[in-house]
Amino acid sequence: MTISTMRGFASGIASHTYAGFRRAFTGIARRGIRPTTVRGTRAIATAADLLKDSKIITNVVNQPPCEVTTLKNGLRVASVWMPGNSTTVGVWIDSGSRFETPETNGAAHFLEHMIFKGTTNRSRLQLEEEIEQKGAHLNAYTAREQTGYYARCFNRDVPWCTELLSDILQNSLIDPLQVEAEKHVILREMEEVEKSTEEVIFDRLHMTAFRDSSLGFTILGPVENIQNMRREFLVDYIQKNYTADRMVSARKSGHSSTQVFCCVGNVEHDKIVQLAEKHLCTIPPGKGGKYLEKPQFVGSELLNRDDNMGPYAHLAVAFEGVSWTNPDSVCFMLMQSIIGSYKKNQEGIVPGKVSGNKTIHAVANRMTVGCAEAFSAFNTCYKDTGLFGFYAHCDEVAVDHCVGELMFGITAMSYSITDEEVERAKRQLMLQFLSMNDSTSTVAEEVARQIIVYGRRMPIAEFLIRLEKIDAEEVKRIAWNYLHDQEVAVTAMGPLHGMPSLVDIRQKTYWLRY
Repeated sequence: MTISTMRGFASGIASHTYAGFRRAFTGIARRGIRPTTVRGTRAIATAADLLKDSKIITNVVNQPPCEVTTLKNGLRVASVWMPGNSTTVGVWIDSGSRFETPETNGAAHFLEHMIFKGTTNRSRLQLEEEIEQKGAHLNAYTAREQTGYYARCFNRDVPWCTELLSDILQNSLIDPLQVEAEKHVILREMEEVEKSTEEVIFDRLHMTAFRDSSLGFTILGPVENIQNMRREFLVDYIQKNYTADRMVSARKSGHSSTQVFCCVGNVEHDKIVQLAEKHLCTIPPGKGGKYLEKPQFVGSELLNRDDNMGPYAHLAVAFEGVSWTNPDSVCFMLMQSIIGSYKKNQEGIVPGKVSGNKTIHAVANRMTVGCAEAFSAFNTCYKDTGLFGFYAHCDEVAVDHCVGELMFGITAMSYSITDEEVERAKRQLMLQFLSMNDSTSTVAEEVARQIIVYGRRMPIAEFLIRLEKIDAEEVKRIAWNYLHDQEVAVTAMGPLHGMPSLVDIRQKTYWLRY
């Protein structure tokens, strides 16, 4: 049996150039072309009409439709047919560390651990043996705004898999003795996370950018919260978040919450609906979603100078980005691709020194040997805000040069960018997007996130057409509106004696204006 815990950045996952791609694109569509959401009815999203007057290859219209049915208790059931012998079934919940308080921060992640420890119908050993005998893979992850529980199994085992997920979500024991034992496991996990400088950098970036907001919370929570976690906290979290009203995507002000039961594989939609009605219709209705105020982005810095970490410094600089549903989010994804990513020891066929990407070329040629060991642009979207910027690690003597070149690359998009640069980034983005549709698990996660965020699945053709319409002038307009002369959040750790000040970095967000 494989039970893995995947911590998200954003999605809370700390992203490289494309690591946060699935999470970022799920909500890029505008409000509109939405399926009917009458309870007990089915809605099918198609994309044939989107290909008119487009140069995009027409075979993208063959994407299987996403069928969505809303049950009587409000549970939204989504399915996508894909050929093959395996199917992914899962429940995605619009809930994570952002829905916690300072006192309960860490509860969502702690619950993810506890939910596999046995139910009123299965002991932990029975659960593990059952999954192993079926050859299935059970997975879970917790992010800042979402939690997912899903399994991949043979097509014939979908009824069993649905019942299993229903059991662990509704009937988990959460034994107090196991809660105490799991504290040590999570504390050890925290120690491992703290060894990853990139994870620490992005956690601190959220802390400083979204101060006094739950979006700045870490996913694991502080040590004292883990040590003080009790069964009552976890049960209260389930009662407030795992309810039927949080299973329907009500697109209203206040960002009401959602759960989605999703199935991707060689199984008919009607069968999935019948299974959901049988096993998931007993979930209580709840009392409505939780209102989330838009967090204030704070231009600030959070530095940790430690010369013993040398010879490399690690840093991140972020602007306030856009939400999943912002019409400009497609362009933000394209700008992420324009900046790109680079690793000195993994340059591939085209070395960075001769790359057509201006930022990569500049970084690779600065100081003769390059001013960064690696960097990656990131674009992380949330319900009502986002982060756009870059993460890098470089030699301690090259910190100022590294920050300067990367800030120049971002600021330059507000002033001058060529159609050639835009078209190159488009092709890279299209390839990344299309390659995401090869795995049932990847598609299931994508579909669930899109329905949670936007209320529907966005057809591939729609995304590609919106991307195709962006030109160099549009990139400059968006960059000028969001990135030019704007506040930045900065975090860094390591030997930082060459780190430019926040004021210096802020001045790099614009060129001379007179």
